[in-house]
Amino acid sequence: MPETAAASLRADAQSYLDATARVLAETAAREGERLAVVAAMLADRLRVGNTLFTCGNGGSAADAQHIAAELSGKFYLHRPGLPAVALTTNTSALTAIGNDFSYEEVFSRQLEGLARPGDVLFALTTSGRSPNVRRAVEWARANGVTTVAFTGAKGADFAALCDHAFVAPSDDTPHIQEMHITIGHALCALAEAAIYGPTGTPPAAARAILVRPGAVHGS
Repeated sequence: MPETAAASLRADAQSYLDATARVLAETAAREGERLAVVAAMLADRLRVGNTLFTCGNGGSAADAQHIAAELSGKFYLHRPGLPAVALTTNTSALTAIGNDFSYEEVFSRQLEGLARPGDVLFALTTSGRSPNVRRAVEWARANGVTTVAFTGAKGADFAALCDHAFVAPSDDTPHIQEMHITIGHALCALAEAAIYGPTGTPPAAARAILVRPGAVHGS
């Protein structure tokens, strides 16, 4: 069986990296203010006990789960978990809703049961055309949940449906996703630092920072 020569891939490898760098450089040039606005909003909502929900399909589902995990676990700082839920992970809910209702409702139906006014939805779709993500945004907007779109150059109409939107300057799916996870990482870093300070807070003291609605404190 013939082996692949690394030299035969060198030009294509550099071309791919150059394309990624161009997308991220353009993102850095134009998205700084929006990034700060959305990060501040997210920090304020999480601080008072609201929840971040995330959704997407395929690679965007993986990015949605990745972002939620950085907040419920940790990003840079050792601190208490933050309320972040990926709507892509409960296979029983996804298959039941898809079977009994429709695949278009797999995210919106979960939001009906879990979301409350003041919560936040990160809605990821590289094309802007995913029916189940659009349905989730429509439900969120009608029920007081702040929506943040993550999409690509062809998703302008989807971006217009949301309260905030990060639109990758590309119509190439892998490069759109690379921009999305970069923005997602930046939002996690900024939000946790805004809540807990740049170096974190000892866990026992930090738990008092979050105000959980209906929580019972001490005796």
